Amino acid sequence: MSPRGRTIALAVAAILVLYGAYRAIEHLRSPVIPAVITPGMDAHRAVARDPLSRMRRFWSERQAPSGTAHPRLVALTFDDGPYPVSTPLLLDMLADLDVRATFFLIGRDAQEFPDLTRRIAQSGHEIANHTLTHPDLDRLPPDSVARELAGGSAALRGLVSDPAITTMMRPPHGRFTEQTVAVAQRAGYSVILWTDDPGDWRSVSAEVLAEHVAAHATAPDIVLLHSGRFSTLAMLPGIVARFRRAGYAFVTVGELLRRVPVAAIEHPQHEAL
Repeated sequence: MSPRGRTIALAVAAILVLYGAYRAIEHLRSPVIPAVITPGMDAHRAVARDPLSRMRRFWSERQAPSGTAHPRLVALTFDDGPYPVSTPLLLDMLADLDVRATFFLIGRDAQEFPDLTRRIAQSGHEIANHTLTHPDLDRLPPDSVARELAGGSAALRGLVSDPAITTMMRPPHGRFTEQTVAVAQRAGYSVILWTDDPGDWRSVSAEVLAEHVAAHATAPDIVLLHSGRFSTLAMLPGIVARFRRAGYAFVTVGELLRRVPVAAIEHPQHEAL
């Protein structure tokens, strides 16, 4: 190799090393948390914020396991509620679009609107546990977290029958600690987070939401949405059409976990629509 060629090669290698260091530092600042934490996972390694755990996650996320497939499956998930106005509109919309989704319901809200809770189940959607009262679980001691999960489960099971009520939970506001995860795991729950949060819990237009979901789509994909947002309703027809044009099929989270190994969800393929 000529001196010029060696110089160029060294410069490229240096750039790659610097880029890798930059990615690692960014990861330490904003660590990526797994989209799904099953009962058998190491809670500390999955969510701990110490530098060593963050770096382990960073390096494990750089490469998917050998042979990991990336099926074009998307699970739309809706947190909170049910609500007396927006949730019926959402169910009508999903029926028109022929999409089944996963609803993470708040136990007390479900008890307040039992007929609406039953309608969600009767429409073929999946219902999972979003706690009894929707507290910040990261501020609660372990026994209180356990009571929130047990109370949410009891409230929902008193109205509908769905295995996901006792096997899948999502922490309200996405707030949790390693301790929260450990309590959920001991109760037999998988902690279900997401691969994309377009931010519909903020005041965001339907157009902004749709562009975010399209730009951040992965295969497979778990999209965090909320039941009480009218901008989400307005966004759904267009984004569902874009997913289908790209060859995606819509599934519930439970179906996704049955059809795809967790490794495929933790190492998704970016597929902008």
